[in-house]
Amino acid sequence: MRSFAALSLCFAVAVCCSAEEFDFADQLPRVAPKQPAEALKTIQVAPGFRVEQAATEPNVVDPVAMAFDADGRMFVIEMRGYSEDDGLVLGRVRLLEDVDDDGVYEKSTVFAEGLSWPTAIACVRGGVLVGAAPDIYFLKDNNGDGVADERRVVYTGFGKTNVQGLMNTFLWGLDNRIHGATSSSGGVVKPVVDGQPQGEGVNLRGRDFAIDTAAMTITPTSGGAQHGMSFDDWGDKFVCSNSDHLQQVMYEDRYFSRNPYVAPPSSRRSIAADGPQADVYRTSPVEAWRVIRTRLRAEKIVPGVVEGGGRPAGYFTGATGVTIFRGDAWPSEFQGNAIVGDVGSNLVHRKRLIPNGVVYSGERIDEKSEFVSSSDIWFRPVQFSNAPDGSLYIADMYRETIEHPASLPPMIKRHLDLTSGRDRGRVYRVVGENYQRPKTLKMSQMTAIELAQLLADPISWRRETAARLLYERQDLSAVPVLKEMAAAGASPQARIQALYALAGLQSLDEKTLLTPLDDQHPRVRQQAIRLSEPLLAKSPALRQKEVQLVADSDPHVRYQLAFSLGEFPAAEKQAPLAKLAASDGNDPYFVAAIQSSVAEGAGALWANLAKSAQLSSGEKTLLLALAKQVGKQRRKEDIAAMVAALPQLSKSHADLVPLVIKEMAAGGDAALAAQIAAAVDGNGEAMLQRIYDQAVVVVKDEKAPLAARTAAMPTLRFRSLDEKLFAELLQPSQPPALQQAALQTLAHFSSSEAANLVLERWSAMSPSLRQSAFQVLAANPQGIASLLDAVQAGEIRTADLDMNVLNTLKSLQTPDIQARIDDLAKSTGKSDRDAIVAEYRPALEMTGDPERGEAVFVKNCSSCHQMNGKGHPIGPNLAAMKNRGAEAILTNVLNPNLEVNPQYMSYVCLTTDGRALTGIISNETATSITLLQGENKSETILRIDIDELRSTGQSLMPQDLEKQIDRQAMADLLRYLLDSK
Repeated sequence: MRSFAALSLCFAVAVCCSAEEFDFADQLPRVAPKQPAEALKTIQVAPGFRVEQAATEPNVVDPVAMAFDADGRMFVIEMRGYSEDDGLVLGRVRLLEDVDDDGVYEKSTVFAEGLSWPTAIACVRGGVLVGAAPDIYFLKDNNGDGVADERRVVYTGFGKTNVQGLMNTFLWGLDNRIHGATSSSGGVVKPVVDGQPQGEGVNLRGRDFAIDTAAMTITPTSGGAQHGMSFDDWGDKFVCSNSDHLQQVMYEDRYFSRNPYVAPPSSRRSIAADGPQADVYRTSPVEAWRVIRTRLRAEKIVPGVVEGGGRPAGYFTGATGVTIFRGDAWPSEFQGNAIVGDVGSNLVHRKRLIPNGVVYSGERIDEKSEFVSSSDIWFRPVQFSNAPDGSLYIADMYRETIEHPASLPPMIKRHLDLTSGRDRGRVYRVVGENYQRPKTLKMSQMTAIELAQLLADPISWRRETAARLLYERQDLSAVPVLKEMAAAGASPQARIQALYALAGLQSLDEKTLLTPLDDQHPRVRQQAIRLSEPLLAKSPALRQKEVQLVADSDPHVRYQLAFSLGEFPAAEKQAPLAKLAASDGNDPYFVAAIQSSVAEGAGALWANLAKSAQLSSGEKTLLLALAKQVGKQRRKEDIAAMVAALPQLSKSHADLVPLVIKEMAAGGDAALAAQIAAAVDGNGEAMLQRIYDQAVVVVKDEKAPLAARTAAMPTLRFRSLDEKLFAELLQPSQPPALQQAALQTLAHFSSSEAANLVLERWSAMSPSLRQSAFQVLAANPQGIASLLDAVQAGEIRTADLDMNVLNTLKSLQTPDIQARIDDLAKSTGKSDRDAIVAEYRPALEMTGDPERGEAVFVKNCSSCHQMNGKGHPIGPNLAAMKNRGAEAILTNVLNPNLEVNPQYMSYVCLTTDGRALTGIISNETATSITLLQGENKSETILRIDIDELRSTGQSLMPQDLEKQIDRQAMADLLRYLLDSK
C-alpha cells in the first residue's frame, strides 16, 4: 500500500483531469486474504485474554449473526449477497455442530437458503426466527436431518432501502419476548397468516420491536439505532449507530404511548465519555481507497460527507454489534463491559459502564489501543454473542471491502471487487487466559425444575435459554422452585430471572412480589415494581408497599416507580408522583416519566405540586407541562382542580402564575386561560390583559436581553393582531432571532392582515427568515392565495419559493388554488445552480477580507451554522467543511441540495390546527416529533396534532443565497471560513 505522501502527490496530478479520466489502478492494489491459521496470528488482544477460532470457511462464510439452540448448536446467518447482489438471493442459514465438544464446530449443514439479505436470527420453539427484510421467517427442521423443511413468513413490511440499515439483532429479553432492532429502514409491519398480510400493521419508523412468540404479536419498542442491540443483567438496553458507537435507551416506548400529551426527550442517549465518533486505534493499514476517497470528497470532485476533520480513518465510522458481556469466561472485573466493533477499522472496542443516576457513562478501558484488533484489513467483526460456554463470540464476515456501494465513487469502485470474500468467514471466541471451557449442556432434555435451577447460573446465555424454554413449555411444575428462587436466590440476577419466569407462567401473585419489593438489591426492587403493574389495580398491599419506595435510595427504583405509578388508581398516585417530582424533578427523564403516568389526573397532580412552598426547577417544568396538557385535554375535573389550587400557587409562587396561564392558552385557547386567570383575581380577562401588556413592554424593549424578548413573544397571541407592533418587530433592524419569534407567533393568526404583514416585508427578509415567513402564509387561509398573487404581480420571484413545500401544502387548498400551484410548478423550471456556481467562481481568485466575511457569516449563515462561537450548530460542522477547500464551500453555499445528508433533510409537518411547519427532525418518540429550524428554534409537535408529515427531499439550507451575497462578499466569507480556527 502506498504512503499518504505518495497518494497525495498522485492526487495533485490527478485533480487536473476530469473525473472520467481518473485511473487509480496503480494506487489500488488488491489485498490477498489470509488462511485461517495465518489470520489468527494477525490478531492482537488485550493482556489477560486469548482469541480462539470456533469455526472457519468452508464450514461458514460471511457470518453476520448467530444464535445457539438449547443444545449449543450454532445457527449462523450468511449474508453472501452483500452488498449489491440481493437479486441473486444468496443468503443462507448455516447449522454448525461441535460434535466432540472441543470448542471447534467441525460439522456444517446448510439449514436454509434462498434468503434476501438475511441479517438476524433467534432460536425459538424448536426452530429459528430469521430476519430477511421485508420478512421475518419461521424455519424448523421437523425430521432431524439438519435442514429446515418448514418455512413460512410470519411478518412482512420491513424496509430494505439501505443494505447497512436493515432489521437486525434478535435477542431474548427479560420480559419473555424476542427483541429486534428495526434500524434505519423502518416500515409498516404486518403479521402474515396463511401467506397473507393481516391488518393495518405497526409503524416502526424510528423504533424497534418485540415479538411475543406465544401469541405471535409484534409491538413497537424504544430504540431505532442502526446495527446492534444488547441488554445488561438488569434489562437496560444499549444500541449503536455508525458514528455514534454507544447509546443507552432510556425508557420503554409503551409508557409514553399511554399519554399522548407528553413529549419526552429522545429515547436514545449517547453515553460514550469520549464522544460518539471517538478515536479508535487500528493496527491495520488504512485502505488506499479510503485515503483516495477522502481526498476526492475534500476537493469536491465526488460528493460525500468528509468526516473526522478530513482524516480517512482513526475514528468510529462503522460501529456495529454493541453487546454487553455477561459470561464467566473473563476475569470478573470485566463483567458488564460494552463491546462494540468497528468493521472499517478491523477492531473490537470495549468500554466500562459507570452508573450516574439512571444514565451510564461509557469509559474507555484500553489506553490508545483496542480490546481486539487485527493487522489484516479483511477482519470484519460485525456482530457478537454471549455464548453457551460463557465466552464472547465474534462473527467475522471476512471481506476485502466493507462499504456501502453508494459511498464508493465510480473511479474507485471499478478497481474493487465487492464480492471478494463471499467464500470466506470466521467465528472467533474471546476468553480469559486461564479459561477452562465447560461441558456443553443439553438443555432440551432437561426437566422444567432443572431449567428453573439454571436461572441462577453465572452464564447469561444459560439463564436466558432456560427462561425461554420454561416460557415455551408452560410447565407449571417449576413454579414452587421459581417462587423459592424469587425470594432467596443466590444472586440478584437469579431472583430477577425467577420473577420474570413466574410472570411468563402466569404464576406471579401478590404474595410472591411483596418479598422482592424489600430485596436488598435495588435492581430486584426495580423489576418487582415493573412486574407488579398488572396486579396493582386490585392489590392495596402492593400499592402500599410501593408508595414507601418513593424515598428509595436508588434512582433506578424511583425511575421505575415514576412509570409504574401510572397503574395506580387516580386518587392514590398524585401524592407519590409529587414526591418524586420534588426529589428527581431536575432530571428531564424523570419529569417525562411522571407525566406519562397521568394520562388521567393531570389536574390533580398539578394541584398537588402547587401546594408546595418550595419548588425545584424540575417541579416548575412539570407544572407548566401539566398546565399545557390540561389545556389540551379540557377535562372538567382537571380544570376544577387547577382553579382550586391557583390561589395557593399565587401566594407562594406569584411569578409562575402568568407562565401557567400562557401554557394553558398554548394547550387550549385564551378563553380557558381566562377562566384559570379568574381564579387568581376574579377578573380573568383583566389579568390576561396585564400579562399581554407586560409582554409587549418586554418585546419592544431593545435594552432587554434577547432571550427575554423572544420568550415573551408567544404571549402576543392572547389578543387580536396588533399590526403596528408586528410591523416594528419585523423591521430589518431587529435581531434575526426576534424576527423569527415574531413570525412564529404570526403563524397563529388567520387574518388577511397577518399575511399582508409578511408579504410587505418579504423583500427585506433573509433566506432563513423567509422559511418562517412561508410558514405564516401556509398556515393562513388567505396566505397562499396572497402569495400567489404577489408572485403573479412580480412582487415576489418564483425563485424565492420552495416548490417542494408548496406542493406538499397543495392538498389543503381549494381546487382553484391547487390549479394555480400546478400552473406555477409548470412555469418554474429547475434553477440552473451549476450556472450560478460558475458565475461566482471568480470569487475564488478575489482577495477576501476576513472581518467583512465575519459580518457576512453572521448575517446569512449563523442562523444554522456555528463558527468561532458565533451562530447555532444546526447544520453541518463548518470547521470540518473548511478542510474541503474554498471551491467545495462555494458549491455548497450556492447549491446546498447537491448532496444532502439525511440528518439535515427538511420536512414539512401539517398540523391539525392548520399550521405548516418546516425543519429537520431532531427527535422522534412514540408521542412526538421535534423540528429544528433556523436560529436554533425548535418546535415539538405531538403526534395527535400531526395531520401529515412529509420529507421535501431538500436541505434545510436556503438555495438562493446569491441574492444576499455578491461575489466580493463571497470572497470575504470564504476567507473568514478558511482562516477560522
